[in-house]
Amino acid sequence: MSQLRLDLQFFSGEKTEKATPKKREDTRKKGQVAKSQDVNTALLLFFIFIAFIIIGPFWKERLTGLYQKVFTEYLSWEITFDQLHIIFIDVLSYIAITIAPIMGIALVIGLAANIIQVGFLYTTEPLQMKLDRINPISGAKRIFSLRALVELLKSVFKIAIVGTITFYVLWSNKDEIMMLSFGSLDGALSFLGQTVTTMGISAAIALLILAVFDYAYQRYDYEKNIRMSKQDIKDEYKNIEGDPLIKSKIKERQRQMAMRRMMSEIPHADVVITNPTHYAVAIKYDETKADAPYVVAKGVDYVAFKIRDIAKNHNVVIVENRPLARALYAEIEIGHVINETFYQAVAEVLAYVYQVERKA
Repeated sequence: MSQLRLDLQFFSGEKTEKATPKKREDTRKKGQVAKSQDVNTALLLFFIFIAFIIIGPFWKERLTGLYQKVFTEYLSWEITFDQLHIIFIDVLSYIAITIAPIMGIALVIGLAANIIQVGFLYTTEPLQMKLDRINPISGAKRIFSLRALVELLKSVFKIAIVGTITFYVLWSNKDEIMMLSFGSLDGALSFLGQTVTTMGISAAIALLILAVFDYAYQRYDYEKNIRMSKQDIKDEYKNIEGDPLIKSKIKERQRQMAMRRMMSEIPHADVVITNPTHYAVAIKYDETKADAPYVVAKGVDYVAFKIRDIAKNHNVVIVENRPLARALYAEIEIGHVINETFYQAVAEVLAYVYQVERKA
């Protein structure tokens, strides 16, 4: 039954296998990665409120300075277009300098949160125009999909958590809030700043905890979406390595070409050492090419027969030496010089060949 189930999965195309490294790389290039937006939001919220605590005195000084400048300087100016333009540029520059630290922190944390999750990734694939995105049927499927339902439930749950934390912080400080009208302005601003940062940091910590679970879910969903069937893996292997049938034909063609080159060298050999029927090794000695004799062709059975046949047709001397033929075939590759261990035996064979040629 187990074997039958595996076979059915193979032919049905069911995606049960983990994605291959190539599939992961391809989906990453398309911008499809395991990423939780909640991680970005939680980290951004947390560090921004931490920054509020650090730069709180700076902001207080800047805002009170702007308040004083507006009511002590700008109100005494004559209202003209040029004066309004100056006031507008002055106030805008003042506000830009005031919020610049927060904007810088938000930019750095936003980039860091993405790098932590997916690393450095630059792709324009998600920005490309795709017709299926404006297809109402595909859009309806995305809206009413399981993923959309999960995202809706997550959003409702996050709103409930943040609302509960905010209400708890306010309720815990309700007595102080009621007494704000009897205190000083500095005290009220300090209390409000402390309360707001407490609510923000508490909500950010809660969202960060939820973000850990959301990232785990996004990771699981990503792995599920990029699963492959056995046929997908087989097709990918074919695309990378090539069709096995084509590769076998190429290798066969290469073997044929190598065989033809080897056979073309036999007429130039000095001697063919044989087994005499099973092995044949063609030897040549050329001082201009090598310091020692080298093998130009070798083979067994049918190839050995062809080597002997070509040698006979071109009057190449054939010498029967069974141990030497076997040893040369086993240890020396085509085009390589012989080892020192064969020098004596091969020298005796070549001396015999040269003697026969001189007599002839």
